[in-house]
Parts: sequence; structure tokens; C-alpha cells
Amino acid sequence: MTFKALFSIAWQALVLNAFRSLLTMLGIIIGVAAVITSMAIGSGARAAVIAQLARLGSNLIVIVPGNVITGGVSLGSGARQSLKLGDATAIQQSIPSISAVAALSSINAQVVAGGTNWATSILGTTPSWLQVQTWTLATGRFFDDNDVRAADKVAVLGQTVATNLFPGTNPVGQMIVIRTVPFRVIGVLQSKGQTGFGRDQDDQVVIPLSALQIRLSGANWLNSIMISGKSSDTLDSIIASTEALLRLRHRLTARQPDDFSVRNIANVQAAANETSRVQSLLLAGVAAVSLIVGGIGIMNIMLVSVTERTREIGIRLAVGAKERDVLMQFLVEAIVLACIGGVVGIGIGLLASLLTSTLAGWTVIVSPISILLSFGFSALVGIVFGFYPARRASLLNPIEALRHE
Repeated sequence: MTFKALFSIAWQALVLNAFRSLLTMLGIIIGVAAVITSMAIGSGARAAVIAQLARLGSNLIVIVPGNVITGGVSLGSGARQSLKLGDATAIQQSIPSISAVAALSSINAQVVAGGTNWATSILGTTPSWLQVQTWTLATGRFFDDNDVRAADKVAVLGQTVATNLFPGTNPVGQMIVIRTVPFRVIGVLQSKGQTGFGRDQDDQVVIPLSALQIRLSGANWLNSIMISGKSSDTLDSIIASTEALLRLRHRLTARQPDDFSVRNIANVQAAANETSRVQSLLLAGVAAVSLIVGGIGIMNIMLVSVTERTREIGIRLAVGAKERDVLMQFLVEAIVLACIGGVVGIGIGLLASLLTSTLAGWTVIVSPISILLSFGFSALVGIVFGFYPARRASLLNPIEALRHE
């Protein structure tokens, strides 16, 4: 018997019991839709995490001052005043696998522009900060080495600060006042939005490190040093070389602990990526259970169908149909049932993903692979769970089947 004939017989049987067929497909429909939706949400979440971490900078290493213990009380990492601009310069000059180094120091202050003021973070840094942080300018320019050497009173605004201090106008060329010191705005940064921890990265004013230390804070130490490696493969060697160099510069003996702490942001990125991947697989696994439940539903209904059509099967066997023909008839019926449910489930899954993105504001990415996998799995479910009822039908005794009422 040709596949076309088998398909025609299977379709007639399904249409004859349309409502029962629809209920049977429900498990497959829900399972496929759940797989597509969950994988779309998981892929979107992973992409969002990767994009968020990419905003921190590529191949990033952060050095912060070490812990201080005063009166038996630990003040925590960053409490020391051990990092200086010379450390950042020495790292840049001594370690060849480094792409860029930025020294950072910051304070919180009120920024005034005309009759408007805004409380924000004032970041003092060096020109390579743009490269290390993979940040770009929306307008104007960034300060250069000459500005740093002269401790020029120039500033680059984040988008949040620019919007609040100069609504509807171009801030470049305007004057702002930080702790009674006037600064001229020379540029505005592109918006980066919030970090994964909810901090607004655009709420800051960036000025030359020397201007911050001489004109505002009076301190000559750094809050951190940020290093960008040329590739992720060199980060371990950069960390080892940096630790050795800083211990030598800080004159630490073999028994003295580090007065600084080195943090590899790439490890955080890798951990976040792995977590997102595991979550995506977990969601897909939970959704796949629905497909298995749907397959059990198909098997139950096909067993009922075999019982109801026992006399029909006996007649077919009596007039010369082979066991293989009967097996294929019911197997094709189960596969068609599963595939139709898979197609409907794909449509519902795509619609659910779109609604999730629109109504909840989540990032969703529907992968063609997820569609192919879910449809292929639904067809496999039809084959696996449809084989037993089909095999049972093909093994019926024609005489006993004809006697069946």
C-alpha cells in the first residue's frame, strides 16, 4: 500500500472523530508550544546577560585596594589606599599582552548647571577608559593625555546627567560646577542603561583623573585599576604578572599578604553564560515532559481506536491485507496526529513568544533549531507511542476479529 493511500485512510479516520483527535493532539500542542516558548525566553535571557556583561568591557580585569583591619575590625576589600597612578602606568608599560589600562577614582557630588543641579558620581580616569569600557561618544570628544597632564577642568557627561542638567539642549560647550569648581563640558557618552544589578551606568560625570585628585578630592590614591587583555587566553598570565609586579612595587615580603585584590570579570561572564545555558536546558526539559505526556495520550486513544475498529481490521486481514499494511495504517495515523499537533503547537509557541516579548517586555529569540527540534520530537513521539497500538492491531486474529461486536 502506498504512503498516499495510508495517509488518506489515516486522515479519514481522524476526521471521522475530529473532536477526539483534537483532544488527543492537545498534549502534543501544549508540549511543542511550551518547548518553543521556553527556549525563546531562555535564549533571549542569555542574549540579554551577554549584552549586559559586554557593556562592562571585553577581557576585563579589575584591581582594587586590599582589606584593612583596624582594632580587630575588617573594613573589607577596597579600604586600603595602596593603588597609585604609577601602578597603572607600570602595568601598561611592563606587561605586553595588555590592550589598555585605565586608572579610576571617584567621588559623589552635586553638579550645578545654571539653575539646575543633580547629585551624581564623579569619575576621574585616564583617556584609555573609553577603550577598556568599550564605550563610545554620542557627541563631542573625550579628554586626552594633554588634558590629564594639565589637570584641565573638562568633563564628559553620561546621558542621565546630560538629560537632567541640559534638557532639550546640547551640553557640549556649556559650563557645570562641581564643588565650586567650574568644568567645561566637552562631550556626552552614548547611553548604556542599567547594569544587571540595577545601577544606572549613564548617571556619572567623567573628568581627567588629575583634575579629580588635585581640584576636588585632594587624594592621590585610586579606587581601582581596570585592565583590558588582548584576548581571553592571556588573562591568567596577565593576572599572574600583575600580582608579581604590584607586590614588587609595594615592597611586600614573601610573608606579607597582597594589599590589593585582582578580579577576573571574564570568569563572571563565563559563569553567567553557563547559568543561562543550564536554565534554557532546564526549561526545555520541563517542556519536553509535556510532549511525553502527549505521546501517552496518543497511545491510549490509538488503543481505543484499535478496539473500536477490530471488526474493520478483521475484514481487511480476511480479504488479503498483510500484517505490515495494518501496522503501517495505524502507525501513520499516530504520526499524522502528532505532526498536526506539532504544527499547531509551533504556531501557538511563536504567538506566545511574541506576546511575552510585547506584554512582559522580555527579550525573546526564536531559533529555527528550536522549531525543527520540537517538530522532530513530536513526530518521534508519534512513532514511539503509536507503534504499540499499531503492532497490536496487526497481530489480531482475523477470525476472532470478525466475531467482534
